Amino acid sequence: MYAFDFVVVQSTVNLQFMKIIGIIPARYASSRFPGKPLVDMLGQTMIQRVYKQVKKSKQLQRVVVATDDRRIFDHVLSFGGEACMTFENHPSGTDRCYEAMKAQPERFDFAINIQGDEPFIDPNQIDLLCSSLTAHTELATLIQKIATLDQLHSVGEAKVVINKDRDAIYFSRSPIPFVQKAESKDWLDKTTFYRHVGLYAYRADVLEKITKLAPSLLEKAESLEQLRWVENGFKIKTVETEMEESICIDTPEDLKKALEILKAAQ
Repeated sequence: MYAFDFVVVQSTVNLQFMKIIGIIPARYASSRFPGKPLVDMLGQTMIQRVYKQVKKSKQLQRVVVATDDRRIFDHVLSFGGEACMTFENHPSGTDRCYEAMKAQPERFDFAINIQGDEPFIDPNQIDLLCSSLTAHTELATLIQKIATLDQLHSVGEAKVVINKDRDAIYFSRSPIPFVQKAESKDWLDKTTFYRHVGLYAYRADVLEKITKLAPSLLEKAESLEQLRWVENGFKIKTVETEMEESICIDTPEDLKKALEILKAAQ
């Protein structure tokens, strides 16, 4: 292991001088969908489609798949991608990203954690997040205004509240904030709610620090890793996006829906 030398010179850094790596964690084992990175999606695997979309980003200097499985590693190399073998038992994608970044022969200022199960990810969202980064940014992520009551009350959607500087104050699976003196069906008319979009940017030195933190009480309660960072005083900048939501494939049923979309597009 080695420490990253990160010197803050000014409040903003021109992106052309900032080196950013995109890392796609991809595990073979999955309780709900084993082997999903290698599942066929009309002639291309899921991880191949993700990789091709991420490579369209204009702000990333490098894109690497971080995996614990030799089959995924060999497959990525077979279609001309870059891959990195990582430890099998990482507790989170964040830890896998850190190991992958350490393994690179060059130094990067930021790493972007990109989900390996979103084959329709919009590269413009990646560029939007990258464009928000400055030398003082510790962590950054995307948020989106909640438009439906289903989103607001879904435990699968992480909600976030932000301060006046647009830093995240708290993430929750519950609807937050609570609107006093109004029925829940009217809440969307009373205030603005945001949902978390799972794309993270880590400053290199901060990524090293957060991987050494013990799981926190809030994180355990909500099952949301980012609460560990908030609870330990790290700032998470939020960037609002209005771009269309990507599709996350967690189950074989999700895959069927994704294939229908692909077929319709073709």
